[in-house]
Amino acid sequence: MPFDYSLDFKNIDFRKYPELYRVGKGEQGVLLVEPYKSEILPYWRFKTPEIARESSEKIYEMFLDSLKQDDFIGADMARKFIQMGYTRSRRYANHKTGRKYKQNSETSGSKKEILPYEEDPVKAESAAIFKAKWIQTKTNEKYQELLAKHKQMYESTSPL
Repeated sequence: MPFDYSLDFKNIDFRKYPELYRVGKGEQGVLLVEPYKSEILPYWRFKTPEIARESSEKIYEMFLDSLKQDDFIGADMARKFIQMGYTRSRRYANHKTGRKYKQNSETSGSKKEILPYEEDPVKAESAAIFKAKWIQTKTNEKYQELLAKHKQMYESTSPL
């Protein structure tokens, strides 16, 4: 179910038009799909383990609330924010600036130089907190059921 970047995200309310939502891979669309993005983003933080714990717990609550309402898109967006909490804090754990690649105008093509790792134990702990919640979301039985239903709906409405 590839994510459809061609949609008019500024004008689509995915709560009203859930049939337009595509899961995609990983975190695709996490900062596009409304009204979910605006509802979850204010709680997404990972600067310290305490902040990451509070953030991941709040977003996980939102995930569970969405499941109770059979709102797959809300649950999937919460999962994506939790996954992004893991990947972003892990990137900062590995690279102090948060940049993975060296900025070099002389480098051409797809050959980018990866900056050396500088392990930050605080950000690594934040990443571990989000990772644990991310595993809980993606393995949740109700989430898996709603994901299967959504995929089935998408496949039955797809023109192919």
